[in-house]
Amino acid sequence: MSAIDTGTDELLCDLEARIATITLNRPEKRNALSNNLTPALRETLLTLDADPRVGVVVITGAGKAFCAGGDVSGMGRGASKTTTERPTTEDSIRTLQHKQETLTLRLHEMTKPTIAALPGPAAGAGLSIALACDMRIFADSAFITTAFANIGLSGDYGSSWFLTRLVGPAIAKELFYSSRRVSADECLRLGIANRVVPFSDLQVATTELASQIANGPATALRYMKENLNRALTQDLKSCLAMEADRMVRSTQTADHREAVSAFMEKRSPAFDHPA
Repeated sequence: MSAIDTGTDELLCDLEARIATITLNRPEKRNALSNNLTPALRETLLTLDADPRVGVVVITGAGKAFCAGGDVSGMGRGASKTTTERPTTEDSIRTLQHKQETLTLRLHEMTKPTIAALPGPAAGAGLSIALACDMRIFADSAFITTAFANIGLSGDYGSSWFLTRLVGPAIAKELFYSSRRVSADECLRLGIANRVVPFSDLQVATTELASQIANGPATALRYMKENLNRALTQDLKSCLAMEADRMVRSTQTADHREAVSAFMEKRSPAFDHPA
């Protein structure tokens, strides 16, 4: 296992057997986002996406929470009392747009498959981070809540986009309007969770799934993710055109040749991955 420097103890990252694990590490604050953790997370996602040694990215939280979202105790602090020093509404909107695009949009568009492992609650922007991942494994003690209505906010970091596509508009609106807690079992029924496991099994179950994917055909997996993401926003004809492009390119890879040979020889394929 090798540690990857994130620049802060509030965010940990290690790489082992092609699985990069990012740990949000503010357990005393239920891993709420901060001015140290969040920029480090943005940069770490860039680093991992460019690293050929990384096959899968896992995001989890230290202790018994995934991420409580923004640190409510710090909201409003540091606001200037002088009108001329305050950013305009338009400046604040542009700043938040940039923050969103460099976090959850970046996570959604990563070329590597991503898994969120939830040991406990995910709320607000923390829920957005979990939803931005390709898959989610819940401990049976975990739950989610949109939470925004509880503090008089409308929601950010793509939570409305991701949740609507997972559960449909009626359920998404209920969860936003009510901010109710949604248990791990209900998340599984709604299609938010891919799996629910006992808390003690979360790390093992996540590693097993991540290892299976990480040792697969990297180029084909990247193309699969592109195709599936594109299906959310484009028409069938556009998707068919890109599927054809990516399929033909896949046939030209060493991974494809190895997979065919393994199939014919009745063995498991051994894909060539950077050490």
